[in-house]
Amino acid sequence: MGQKTSKLAPHPEMSIQLAKTIAKIPKGMRALNTSVTVDFPENTFVTHNCDLPPLQTVATRDEVLSLYKVMVEIRRLEMACDQAYKAKQIRGFCHLSIGQEAIAAGMEAAITKNDSIITAYRCHGFTLTRGQTATSIIAELMGKRIGSSLGKGGSMHLFGPEFYGGNGIVGAQVPLGAGIALAHKYRENNAMCFSLYGDGAANQGQVFEAYNMAKLWNLPCVFVCENNNYGMGTAAARAAASTKYYTRGDYIPGLRVNGMDVLAVREASKYAREWTLSGKGPLVMEMVTYRYGGHSMSDPGTTYRTREEIQHMRSTSDPINGLKDRILKNDMATEDELKQIEKQVRVEMDKAVAESMAAAEPDEAELYTQIYAPGSEPKSVRGVNSVHYY
Repeated sequence: MGQKTSKLAPHPEMSIQLAKTIAKIPKGMRALNTSVTVDFPENTFVTHNCDLPPLQTVATRDEVLSLYKVMVEIRRLEMACDQAYKAKQIRGFCHLSIGQEAIAAGMEAAITKNDSIITAYRCHGFTLTRGQTATSIIAELMGKRIGSSLGKGGSMHLFGPEFYGGNGIVGAQVPLGAGIALAHKYRENNAMCFSLYGDGAANQGQVFEAYNMAKLWNLPCVFVCENNNYGMGTAAARAAASTKYYTRGDYIPGLRVNGMDVLAVREASKYAREWTLSGKGPLVMEMVTYRYGGHSMSDPGTTYRTREEIQHMRSTSDPINGLKDRILKNDMATEDELKQIEKQVRVEMDKAVAESMAAAEPDEAELYTQIYAPGSEPKSVRGVNSVHYY
C-alpha cells in the first residue's frame, strides 16, 4: 500500500507524543481520507512483449466506494439467482460468477460507454455493469417478459448497451469480439472491444484465428482470458500444455493480471484500452481469478477440488473483502458506511426478485418475433400448421 495523505496523519517531524495522541482518536471521529495511493505488489502484473502497467495508482474515496458497491451488487445478484434456481424459479442452465466480481467492476471503471464488451455465459455481472437492471436480469433468468431479452434468452443470452452477450457456444464470442472491434475501427469512433473467454475455451481454434485476423488488421481488441483455474470440472493444467494464457497470442503482446484485485483490474484495463486505441493493435490479457461455486448450478464444484481449497481462496483472496480491508485500513470509510451500502444492496436485490416473480411470462405470439428481419418472414414454416408474425 502507498502512503495515504490526511491533514490528521502524523507527520514524520511531529513529536512521538503528538503522534500517539492522534492515534488514540476513535476512527469515527477522524477526518476520512479523500484519496489513497496504492502500491501494487510486483507480481500483480506479468507481461509478454510489452511494458508493465504502472505499479502505483491513486483512488478517490468516491471511486473505491463505487467499486465496493458494484462488487457487492454483483455478488448479491448471483446469490439471489442461486436461491431462485434452487427454488425452481429459474430453470435450465445458470452459471454464476461468485468470486470473480472484480473483473466486471474493474473493467467497467476503466472504459467508456462507447466501448464494447462480449463474453461467454458467465455474464450476469457484466450485464449489470453495462447498464441493465437487476430486475431485468433476474426476470430474464425466470423467463419473464420484463427480462432483458423479453424472457426468451435466459441466463446465457443477456444483452445491454454495447454489451453483446452472454454467448452459449464455447469460444464463439471471441471472433465476434474481433468483428465488433473491426466495426469500431471502420467507423473511426475511438472505441474498442474487450472479448472475454474462459481458460476452458482458450484452446479453441477459433480463438487463434481471431488473434491472427486482429493482428493483421491491427484491431482495437483486447482478448481477455478469465482464468478461474477450472474449465468445467477439469483443472487448467490437465487441459492445457501451457497455462500462460497471456503469452498465447505469440506475436500479440500479453498481460497477466491479479483478477482478484479490483484496482489492479481497473489499471490493467485502462492500460489495455489505451494500448489498442493508440494504434498498437490487439492485446491478450489473462485475468487470474477464482470461482467459488461449480461450473454451473448443476455442478457441486467439490468433486474435482477440495472444500479446503475453496475456503482458502475465500479467506485470502476474496475481491470484496480485499477492497473492504483496503478502505478501512486507509480510513476512507467507516465500517458503518460499508454496512449501510451492503444493506441498501440487499434491499434492492430483494425488490428485484419480488418484481421478477410477480411479472408475467411472454405471450405465445413472442415465439415468432425477432427471428427474421421485417419483411423477410417466410409464408410458412415446415411442420407448423399456422404461424403468425407480429
